[in-house]
Amino acid sequence: MGGDERLDGGPRTVIVVGAGIVGLSTAWFLQERGIDVTVVDRTGVAAGASWGNAGWIAPGLTLPLHSSGVLRDEPQALRDPVTPTHLPSTVGAHLGAFFMQLSPSYRRSSSQRTLRASVALNEDCIEAFDVLIANGVDAPVTDAPITALFRGTREAERMLEMLRQLENAGQPMYVTALSGEALREQVPLASPAVTAALNINGQRFVDPRRFVEALGRSVMARGAAVHRLEIDDVHSSGGGAVVQPRRGDPLTADAAVIATGDRLSRLAGRWLRVPVQAQSGYSFTVPVDRPILAPIYLPDVRVACTPYKGALRVSGTLEVRHRHQPHPRERVESIAAAASSLLDGVDWTARNNLWAGACAVTPDGRALIGELARGVYVAGGHGMWGLAHGPVTGRLLAEQITTGKQPQALAEFDPQHRTLRNAAR
Repeated sequence: MGGDERLDGGPRTVIVVGAGIVGLSTAWFLQERGIDVTVVDRTGVAAGASWGNAGWIAPGLTLPLHSSGVLRDEPQALRDPVTPTHLPSTVGAHLGAFFMQLSPSYRRSSSQRTLRASVALNEDCIEAFDVLIANGVDAPVTDAPITALFRGTREAERMLEMLRQLENAGQPMYVTALSGEALREQVPLASPAVTAALNINGQRFVDPRRFVEALGRSVMARGAAVHRLEIDDVHSSGGGAVVQPRRGDPLTADAAVIATGDRLSRLAGRWLRVPVQAQSGYSFTVPVDRPILAPIYLPDVRVACTPYKGALRVSGTLEVRHRHQPHPRERVESIAAAASSLLDGVDWTARNNLWAGACAVTPDGRALIGELARGVYVAGGHGMWGLAHGPVTGRLLAEQITTGKQPQALAEFDPQHRTLRNAAR
């Protein structure tokens, strides 16, 4: 641990609640600034969305939910429980507020703002991974394009238009179109139904569980205590923060960070003025008869495929649901059925490593990163981009905690300045 960047009078101890990619990254970069860190999590390192997601570090694809084509139709079109993406048939007041924010008028007014905010994190997201890897996080990161497959050129052109929106917001892009032999050479598993593809170049992927577990080991090796505790409350107290476990004595520190993924609202909800909703995701592994060296994206069915130990990890979202609602088995079946028409050479019946989990999403697609109250901070709501933006979030939030100054890149993510009204400006 090093650096004397902490201002006089700044925090010397911080408790991070949450041991996923965001919480552990925050802990690691706080340690870089000389802070004594304690990490607490109810189930341990990499137990949530950090375990089974697609593992993409893809700044060239960080399109928000409401502009990515998933919700280009009205929500009623997504009620079918056997489609890869699903919305609940009935919603309560909390979900109702969330869906109101996904209306067409809301999407149009907020999309560009969200894209610009994402670009601010994208600028350093790959470098943040490089810093971790160069300083003891022992997990491989693979550079590769992500290839999006389409049945026809019309669908490819629609995707290209969305990527241009991200480019217009400031994201450097290098996209190449593929067809014919070039497409088959890049993706040997592409079925005859696939006639067009786009290579989104300059991206990366990891085994998410392996990376987050390596990050956890690094945080502990650098002196952090990591405890399995269910936390019932976090609040300010005097000049610091108090973290109250369900059982046992309270923990105190100069500051606390709430980075609890899909359970973000449970501890941070009293301060938040925008709805935060759990978005379920699913993944499983299937054998393939031809080697795959780079990720495959199937935008029309919202399925991501990633090389994994000689097989293929298949990940699918979106299911916005009531908390505690059982994960329907039909969801995994629908993901496999939708992807099978676009990929050959895959044994879809031999599914293993089945995972179901959730992440937190906000209506405008912008995460919540920053100070909630004196000495209490939040980092979450990244949606499907929690892994890609986890390290850069931790790096920037550690800077804010230790200096008392908000980095410019976090201005659009400030939880104290977010309301239902200004989120749509």
